[in-house]
Amino acid sequence: MLRMSKLADYGTVVMTSLARAPDHIHSAANVADQTGLAQPAVSKILKTLARVGLLVSARGAKGGYMLARPPREISLAQVIGALEGPIGMTECGSAPGLCLQESGCSIRTHWQRINRMILQALERITLEDMTRPNGRAVEVSMTEAPTSRARVPEAGVNRPSPGAQR
Repeated sequence: MLRMSKLADYGTVVMTSLARAPDHIHSAANVADQTGLAQPAVSKILKTLARVGLLVSARGAKGGYMLARPPREISLAQVIGALEGPIGMTECGSAPGLCLQESGCSIRTHWQRINRMILQALERITLEDMTRPNGRAVEVSMTEAPTSRARVPEAGVNRPSPGAQR
């Protein structure tokens, strides 16, 4: 099963919460209450994201965190990359030279293509998009991918009922 880590998932939840009120300073306790996440996890995420420049921190009794840029200028790829490092489903997709099998791998280019498509999708979705109730449709070009007879139908596409004539 392909799954994002809890840290990356929680990071997007935290950043989306801050993006709903981008001009306010948010304490870790306040963000934890708003999101339902544990305060230690929220504090760790906020500190990490401030260290990489996605958040600005203010010290003191009325201190806290706020977005360093408008929500429309921060992508999910930036948030996930800040918390997890390079985004890639396989080591060869993240950076060259990480996999010992790289030189003789017959499927490396396919995984690299898949990694690029996932990264493109995450780069196109912003925190502003995440604050919208239904999000916004993000289309990623699939022109690189070879066509397959075993396509997965898209959600919401009308399909004939079993036994229906075509």
